[in-house]
Amino acid sequence: MTDSHSPKRRLRSQDWFDNPDHIDMAALYLERFMNYGITPEELRSGKPIIGIAQSGSDLTPCNRVHVELAKRVRDGIRDAGGIPIEFPTHPIFENCKRPTAALDRNLAYLGLVEILYGYPLDGVVLTTGCDKTTPSAIMAASTVDIPAIVLSGGPMLDGWHEGELAGSGTVIWRMRRKYAAGEIDREEFLQAALDSAPSVGHCNTMGTASTMNALAEALGLSLTGCGAIPAAYRERGQMAYRTGRRAVEIVFEDMKPSDILTREAFLNAIRTNSAIGGSTNAQPHLAAMAKHAGVELHPDDWQVYGFDIPLLANVQPAGAYLGERFHRAGGTPAIMWELLQAGKLDGNCRTVTGRTMAENLEGRQARDREVITPFAAPLKERAGFLVLKGNLFDFAIMKMSVVSEDFRRRYLQEPGHEGVFEGRAVVFDGSEDYHKRINEPELGIDENTILVIRGAGPIGWPGSAEVVNMQPPDHLLKRGIRSLPTIGDGRQSGTADSPSILNASPESAAGGGLAWLRTGDIIRIDFNHGRCDMLVEDAEIERRKGDGIPPVPADATPWQQIYRRSVTQLSDGAVLEGSTEFRQIAKNPPRHNH
Repeated sequence: MTDSHSPKRRLRSQDWFDNPDHIDMAALYLERFMNYGITPEELRSGKPIIGIAQSGSDLTPCNRVHVELAKRVRDGIRDAGGIPIEFPTHPIFENCKRPTAALDRNLAYLGLVEILYGYPLDGVVLTTGCDKTTPSAIMAASTVDIPAIVLSGGPMLDGWHEGELAGSGTVIWRMRRKYAAGEIDREEFLQAALDSAPSVGHCNTMGTASTMNALAEALGLSLTGCGAIPAAYRERGQMAYRTGRRAVEIVFEDMKPSDILTREAFLNAIRTNSAIGGSTNAQPHLAAMAKHAGVELHPDDWQVYGFDIPLLANVQPAGAYLGERFHRAGGTPAIMWELLQAGKLDGNCRTVTGRTMAENLEGRQARDREVITPFAAPLKERAGFLVLKGNLFDFAIMKMSVVSEDFRRRYLQEPGHEGVFEGRAVVFDGSEDYHKRINEPELGIDENTILVIRGAGPIGWPGSAEVVNMQPPDHLLKRGIRSLPTIGDGRQSGTADSPSILNASPESAAGGGLAWLRTGDIIRIDFNHGRCDMLVEDAEIERRKGDGIPPVPADATPWQQIYRRSVTQLSDGAVLEGSTEFRQIAKNPPRHNH
């Protein structure tokens, strides 16, 4: 059964519901959908069936707004001639999942792949928000390759504490330093954190959530302006409606992720990440999305294409403001407009709007130059990720947009040795060890110490933990020393302002160089040549290998065991080995089930 609004080509869902060659199977597929009131006329109409991948739930507060937004998505789908079918995805709540939400990204990816492939869906609206909900959804949509569009849930309204902006995460890192220094008590610490969450939505800073939704837009997978609209604003519901309508249209147009996710699109995302002061977690997530999209993205691309891009977004943690004002200033499109005018963006990339990126950005100049600066007068020059390598790891990154002037003065401006510093390592095996020993006087931690944490990578934690942004011991905090150089094989919260060397690959648990480092060793970091080395003789390193890899916790769940046995390193996106071999699988319909 068809009508005048049906596409000329046969839809994927018709193989389930309108299959004359398998009328018995069509009857089986149709029958149980009837029990909640949907009609056979709808399912057999030839209208596109659009899935709404519902990531919002009580377990995912950052995305819970989607429970309501889905109603507007449904309206848009219906008005455009489609049929909405909403389904849940695996919950991923960054703040609360233990031992780390990083375990869940690949698990959510696997579950969504099976749904998109095995059920009668012609297209999908990917509801995103909290950090890993965005990459997991895009990874899955790329693997299956049915028409897909991303709808962000948006950040919370700006938080305020005692007359000052209180940003998600950033206020906690700031207050924990004050608490350790004895400047505030426990209740003041808690209240400051609570004040940073005034409404529905994800982090209101440029943490990983805001970063990844900005990059979904930069990749061309969201409608223009989608990423930064606060969750509580009326425009968020309007964007949901328009996204639902567009989801139907891209099915008619047969526009798939493979048509949008090119190498040029990913390089646009890398440049945009630098300009917004985006999270260091963008590196493994973009790497993972590129792998599943079949796009070759190299670890060094962050240095080659992103390092020299200036910081244009005056948003915490690299700047001063929060998500509401960033949206009102023009959001991600205004940032990308600056990059395009400066010749730093590929405007020819296709996007889910049906137009090129350059066409999307027409007239998108910033409306608030205090929040979004001109390319020619940025907040900071060369604000991207510095890529480092040496005998401690083959790959690690450092976020230059959060390197303060005080940090530069203390470590990078010694006359005759500019950009180079050496320090004595103090090594911790996991965050429990760090919290237990950081204040022990016998460690001798001073201004020239480099704090190192290992056992925090994909295999070691497991999942890779946001623990590298270690604060100095209390005695240094009380003297006003707010940060020390830190290195780790784990990650760092996207809301942190710590100038850390992180995502070190290979990790300690995989036999990387951090496994052979000892407290008291001297580490030399050379920003000029992108090197980070322990000044230890090769023969001594070989001798230490006889001690074995530092132990890590045992598997606590079946998934942890599966994950550890198959996960790659952060430099490679921490994807599941073999999973990236599966590409555009929707081309081959799944077998019938009876």
